[in-house]
Amino acid sequence: MSTPRRPAIEGWFRTDDGGTRLLGTRCSSCGTPYFPRNELACRNPGCTGPKDGSELQEYAFSSRGTVWSYADARYQPPPPYVSPEPFVPYAIAAVELTEERIVVLGQATVGVEDLEVGMPVELTEDTLYEDDEATYTVWKWRPVQ
Repeated sequence: MSTPRRPAIEGWFRTDDGGTRLLGTRCSSCGTPYFPRNELACRNPGCTGPKDGSELQEYAFSSRGTVWSYADARYQPPPPYVSPEPFVPYAIAAVELTEERIVVLGQATVGVEDLEVGMPVELTEDTLYEDDEATYTVWKWRPVQ
């Protein structure tokens, strides 16, 4: 019997028939996107909308972008991060989202030897770790074929 799949970080992404999407907020007055979500008020100094948080709406980000930068993570992050034993290095990619033009960090599904600046990538859901209760998932960047 398989364990249920759960996001390792609740409310930061979703996976459905349309693929994996990051979840954040967007100002309905000026269009400024926020990831992770912003609940307080629009921080864009040029925004002329209300500053009470009422202008912020839930927003599903685009799922494609280009690699802006990347790095090889060779040191095990501290708890609460859960990593395999022994620790396995992984690649982190800073990706500029095509539609929103913001940069979002995330693990890559490939190593640094398979990444390059400007490479098109898309979001996918992948396993971070498993225990007796569930399989915990995160978003990762996958090169577009």
